[in-house]
Amino acid sequence: MSLFPTELESDRLRYERLHPDDIDPFELYEHVRAGAPHIDEITEHVTWEPYDHPQEALEWIETCGENFEDSDAATYVIRPKEGDRAGELAGLAGIQPDWDRQLAVLGVWFRKPFWGRGYSGERAGRMLELAFDRLDLEVVAVTHDPENDNSRRAIERYVERFGGRREGRIRNDIVIDGEPRDSIRYSISSEEWRANRG
Repeated sequence: MSLFPTELESDRLRYERLHPDDIDPFELYEHVRAGAPHIDEITEHVTWEPYDHPQEALEWIETCGENFEDSDAATYVIRPKEGDRAGELAGLAGIQPDWDRQLAVLGVWFRKPFWGRGYSGERAGRMLELAFDRLDLEVVAVTHDPENDNSRRAIERYVERFGGRREGRIRNDIVIDGEPRDSIRYSISSEEWRANRG
């Protein structure tokens, strides 16, 4: 039994666990493979690279399934509930608790057709609710590559909305294309979130 729910919803989005029992690896592979539409833009500022073959998608889904079952982390497929792209794989959202530190780290990426729709903030609100109401954690953190202006803007909007703050620059915190890079970290406490959730 996992501490994470297998499915979640927010106003416009549905979240399904990334797990071998639920997700076809070929569906994921179609959007994360080398040569997929906009894949170079999608992966420019993230810590993973386009997949060369479907086995990589299967292995990632299996890893996510094990993490889910062990309550170490949850990764969700994000799908719009309505509109012309309803039901499509829009991206992935993750939450990784560090139980000893009472901290969760959030992560997300979206396919380019889903950029600029406010989905990142909506997803953040749902993941914060999961972290604070269900998992009883004290702090949620999120980081981005300093060169990723799209992520910066999205993160700043929801961090401000929920009363959090920018903590600063962490040197050599992430690796992108085999090179260490700094990250910019933000956090929201459970108290800040509860005071600003409405």
